[in-house]
Amino acid sequence: MSQAANALDPTLEQILELARWAPSGDNTQPWRFEILGPRRLTVHGNDTRLHCVYDLDGHPSQLSLGALLESLAIAATRFHLQAHVSRHAEAPEQHPRFSIELLPGPHQAADPLADMLQRRSVQRRPLSRRPLSALERTALAAALPQGYQVHWLEGRARRQAAWLMFDNARLRLTMPEAWQVHRSVIEWGSRYSIDRIPAQALGVDPATAKLMHWIMQRWQRVEFFNRWLAGTLMPRLQMDLLPGLACAAHFVLYAERRPQRIDDFIDAGRAMQRFWLTATALGLQLQPELTPLIFARYVHDGRVFSATPGMQKQAAALSRRGASLVGASVWEQAVFMGRLGAGPAPTARSLRLPLHSLLIAPPGRH
Repeated sequence: MSQAANALDPTLEQILELARWAPSGDNTQPWRFEILGPRRLTVHGNDTRLHCVYDLDGHPSQLSLGALLESLAIAATRFHLQAHVSRHAEAPEQHPRFSIELLPGPHQAADPLADMLQRRSVQRRPLSRRPLSALERTALAAALPQGYQVHWLEGRARRQAAWLMFDNARLRLTMPEAWQVHRSVIEWGSRYSIDRIPAQALGVDPATAKLMHWIMQRWQRVEFFNRWLAGTLMPRLQMDLLPGLACAAHFVLYAERRPQRIDDFIDAGRAMQRFWLTATALGLQLQPELTPLIFARYVHDGRVFSATPGMQKQAAALSRRGASLVGASVWEQAVFMGRLGAGPAPTARSLRLPLHSLLIAPPGRH
């Protein structure tokens, strides 16, 4: 890796330094870069479907890879380069690969969203309830490429979305399959983390964070607090209901047809990133809300996601609420969901692994 870093072209290095700030679920950063030349590289992806209940068929990781590819393309415009991307069809879906070639674009103007790549972040705390302006709504809708639209949840629908998130949180906080994920992705006592979510970014007060840390060390503690002491109540209030009520709007991004193939989710990730970066440019903060969509897909496909009795039934009821809230076709074709609003940038956030640790040597080079 050190040889790859030493040989890295300065322009390519700057592009990758920006691109690596793309969002990924739980800050997993499911990508590595194989440098083939000053303007050529391969992106090696991976997903966490084998050990993460949220990464159904790797689709959330594929969204993240799409966001990375869009970030790379945006960053390249700073140097009047166009990124040409092709996926290796022979690569397994769990480990997709993409060839990137950066070609001169003499008339390629720098994309202003490049300035937002490092500024974009997740804000899990309450935001302003000020409604979105007509200008903000227009700019956000225009940020989406052809084939994607945004469905807004404002006013009464905003409140219904907040309660939907609150009830979905109960689902994920009472199943051992999700607990295994949560205890591994949180860096307790931290304001920043290069490869996880720092506890101070969760959106809970220090006392609740301290109690959560102690409880989550053992599943038996989680079960006891959930059964006898309403253990999910405070985290759900602070991380889901109150922020869900305190925002300008919730939103659903949806495609013109239901996404099914890996390329559908890669494209959706690119659309999501442009929408998110545009929100950042408008001074808006955003928080993803993917859990309802993920469990709705489990229900739609008839897939069992937990050995705990009753979970499937709860998820089915929540999915019906989501479909009723936004309409059956939007729910079926949804690719991303979140909330946004005006407010300060987070004071704690996930960082990224340094670029040199994301570089891998081509086969035969060490």
